[in-house]
Amino acid sequence: MATKLLYRINEASEVSSISRSRLYELMASGELESVKLGSTRLIPHAALEAFVARLRSGAGAGEAA
Repeated sequence: MATKLLYRINEASEVSSISRSRLYELMASGELESVKLGSTRLIPHAALEAFVARLRSGAGAGEAA
């Protein structure tokens, strides 16, 4: 089965184990890329992977890049 390209907030929360409210905070701060399709906010799979990579490198949420 192919990886989804875009996740709804609930799906992104489930696959990343990050709460919905934290995802919204990360999107608002620009730390997590998102796109809007109509009235739906979506998070690209690549954006989740990039965010996790930054966390692993020590330049993650709330830290200077």
